[in-house]
Amino acid sequence: MSQIPACLESAGSHRARLMSGLDRLGPRMLRQLNRGLEKESLRVTPDGRLATTPHPAGLGSAMMHPSITTDFSEAQIELITGVHQRIDECLAELTRLHQVTLGEMGDERLWATSMPCLLPPEAMIPIGQYGTSNVGRTKTVYRLGLSHRYGRRMQTISGLHYNFSLPEAAWQSLPPPAGATTPETGPNAGYFGLIRNFRRDSWLLLLLFGASPAVARSFVDGSRHRLEPLGSQTFHLPWATSLRMGPLGYQSDAQASLGVSYNCLPSYARSLSAALTRPYPPYEAIGITDADGQYRQLSTTLLQIENEFYGTIRPKQPIERGERPLHALARRGVAYVEVRLMDLDPYSPIGIEASTIRFLDIFLLHCLLSESPPDTPESIDRLSRNRHAVAQRGRDPALRLLLDDGSSIALGEWAASLLDGCEPIAAALDDAWPEGGGAYQAALAMARTRVADMASTPSARVLAALRAMPEPSLIAFALELSSAHRETLLREPLPADVRAHFRALAARSVATQQAEEAADTMPFEQWRQHYLQLPLLSDFGVAAGR
Repeated sequence: MSQIPACLESAGSHRARLMSGLDRLGPRMLRQLNRGLEKESLRVTPDGRLATTPHPAGLGSAMMHPSITTDFSEAQIELITGVHQRIDECLAELTRLHQVTLGEMGDERLWATSMPCLLPPEAMIPIGQYGTSNVGRTKTVYRLGLSHRYGRRMQTISGLHYNFSLPEAAWQSLPPPAGATTPETGPNAGYFGLIRNFRRDSWLLLLLFGASPAVARSFVDGSRHRLEPLGSQTFHLPWATSLRMGPLGYQSDAQASLGVSYNCLPSYARSLSAALTRPYPPYEAIGITDADGQYRQLSTTLLQIENEFYGTIRPKQPIERGERPLHALARRGVAYVEVRLMDLDPYSPIGIEASTIRFLDIFLLHCLLSESPPDTPESIDRLSRNRHAVAQRGRDPALRLLLDDGSSIALGEWAASLLDGCEPIAAALDDAWPEGGGAYQAALAMARTRVADMASTPSARVLAALRAMPEPSLIAFALELSSAHRETLLREPLPADVRAHFRALAARSVATQQAEEAADTMPFEQWRQHYLQLPLLSDFGVAAGR
């Protein structure tokens, strides 16, 4: 089967396929798209240095709070919204979470860019702390493992995750994705078809929304790189869109050999299983514990747990107590997809704008409704090369991307075809949301403008702002924005009932953590072995070697 992207095949047949899918969904289903946001930001001091203070006590337990937690570092706040069908409500919740968080941070700021602030020496970057329960210790030891495997600097890179799903009833009307070769039906088939198309075409999101073309000197000091100096304290690549998503960023050479397949849920599970169960010699050398018996990592396998796999998009199912992510997927199927490659928008006080969310809705529906051929080891390699090429030089007018038939295509031509394919989806979403006044088609027009005039992309705007400074400095640029965003968010007072609600959540989270710690009786080493020895594939009815 040809693996030329559907948007580059017959425009008529591609449009007909999209229109058929949109007709099956109808306006009612399109108004019920579910979305949520997870936004990471570093806490920094007023002079732009990484905060070394503990997670603010007024925010409660990072382990148990449903909306305000930490990612890798104790200084890396993660804000998590609930599930929303209205974009304005989703952004309103994210805004409130910022206001609550900043209100408990004293004079610290939330860093506005994905690439980090002034960093201390590697060993002084604080790792997230989650208490003394077995689950809490597992989270911290897992992060210690990440630090030994990849270094702490890389883990301080921050981003925004977009969670997206269709209403349950939608799957009753949608057929399996055209081009699929597995017998799966329903949400699993639909979401994995979406994921395959997303992985092939998601370089477009780096071009349109990438905002990390430069890094501070403290991020690369002592490391090998091919960046060019921009002043004395900043490095960059002149055509870069998202260094965060390139080889310099949140990547792993060890994981590059995995070639994880997204053809169906069992193939995805098999792809990850070996990495989760077989020892990996370089990580065996690190050891589980040091000479003093202090834990260094959870396991010596290529992946300690499923979440260590650096995917640009993940199939997700909320986990229940005692489950691992693969168990949850096997038992209840895919509930939503998590888009993981979005840079923070440095010009937005909350890291993302409504127009960006609207374009993500359009793009993800295009991925869902388009033909979705199976992936192969060769296609997986090509899509990785395309993504890295766009991350490092996506605005280069000479850039050509690889197609699966071995030919290449100009980036602008492929982008234009993708955006043409998105037109009926934007129109259908505007029909479903008439009160929006054509906001989805406006988001698509914004994308067309950025492709036609790449100086208008966020990455180009960041570089232009840096070059306009007497001494180009990503730290000074981001600190000014971070301080302005803090002022903007704190200027609007929180209603008393909202403040009381979050204080109650914080207190409840602390009490819940304390109760869990008091109830734990199993020694941690016994817990660790039990958790890691849970069978990963039995629920799929497949064996790891098949």
